[in-house]
Amino acid sequence: MTVKNLKYLLVVEDNPGLQKQLKWAFEGYQVHLASDRASAIEQLQEYHPCVVTLDLGLPPDPANASEGLAALEEILQIAPHTKVIVVTGNDDRVNALQAISLGAYDFYQKPVDPEILSLIVNRAASLYELEDENRRLISRYPGTALDGIVCASSRMLEACRLVEKVGPSGVTTLIVGESGTGKELFAKALHRLSPRKEGPFVAVNCAAIPENLLESELFGYEKGAFTGAVKQAPGKIEYADGGTFFLDEIGDMPMALQAKMLRFLQERVIEHLGGHKTIPVDVRIICATHHDLGGAIKDRMFREDLYYRVSEMVIEIPALREREGDAILLAKTFLDKYARENNRSYRGFTNEALRRIENYSWPGNVRELENKVKRGVILAEGQQVGTGDLGLDEEGTEVVSLDLRVARDAAEREVILRALAIHNYNMSHAAEALGISRPSLYNLMKKLELEVAEKK
Repeated sequence: MTVKNLKYLLVVEDNPGLQKQLKWAFEGYQVHLASDRASAIEQLQEYHPCVVTLDLGLPPDPANASEGLAALEEILQIAPHTKVIVVTGNDDRVNALQAISLGAYDFYQKPVDPEILSLIVNRAASLYELEDENRRLISRYPGTALDGIVCASSRMLEACRLVEKVGPSGVTTLIVGESGTGKELFAKALHRLSPRKEGPFVAVNCAAIPENLLESELFGYEKGAFTGAVKQAPGKIEYADGGTFFLDEIGDMPMALQAKMLRFLQERVIEHLGGHKTIPVDVRIICATHHDLGGAIKDRMFREDLYYRVSEMVIEIPALREREGDAILLAKTFLDKYARENNRSYRGFTNEALRRIENYSWPGNVRELENKVKRGVILAEGQQVGTGDLGLDEEGTEVVSLDLRVARDAAEREVILRALAIHNYNMSHAAEALGISRPSLYNLMKKLELEVAEKK
């Protein structure tokens, strides 16, 4: 295992015995040691560690936490993305909580158990890697089509890559995903990547318009076509001429209207309600649904011929609960956004809030998460947003086991799956990134009952 494949960890501790104990306690890390604030800052600037463990009792006043807290603030000012785990005395909970309010990732009380501390460090490093991946993704697309899509999970990154390929093609696309997953964001990204990006983007939600009004909303109408039609009015499809027409929740379109939509897709002409003149319209069609259209076809609720017309290309957006690590990334993004909009300043979420965010099932997906964070920004009174501010209760969260073996297995499983996803399921590359041999990776996967198909 070469040094370049190791993650950097900075241990700030003035006790020589504990320094020696921790130097070799963290497998997969290149550990650097510092005994005071000045040397800690020097090491931080030289090695840029992803995680720092920081003893609050530092010289010249090791009996108090003032120097450690000052070091914490300086570290976060220089490297705000670094995860700092403060290490405190057994009866020093007050200073530990103050450190958390200043922006520390977590705290650990002495006496130090290297095995437990390693679990906390590994979790912090995993979060750092997820956030770093998201920052790299954003830097690749500054101000471009993928604006607003925040992700680091492999499935979402795959969907983003598919958008990049499909966007310029003009092919009719069906976006499939649960309510609240961001289907319209993807539709807008497809539009911005297309040659029609200077044209209009017009969206209609089939589920939001009464059935008796949907036809006139889509296709327009002539004067006198129905009571109240006092003048001719173009439909939304006409307004999209030269651009993109986004038909959201197409699975809720009435059967009678599906035939007319099929004709439009085949011939690219429309007729106003109450009219006889055909009007050519040049638009790209993007559709979306949260329904299982295959099941709807079997139940004779959706036309099979229409399905094949709208699904020349299908993009599937995973539910938030299936996006490993994305909930926390999104929560922090929304926190920054709404804190700025409301002129508030926060040092992130409490650890308990982060645990709830990570373990909650999010039935409403990203939309629900955004609403919860917006609520938290408005209600929070302290330096951090807590579970009460978010309105998250235990329902929908998993119980985190206190069994050390179970926790270790869960942490190993999470890191292995992330390494495999990052390296496209190439075992050799994933093993190298994890700092272990390929046979060791196979043995770990067998122990954890992980089965994935290797890509060469």
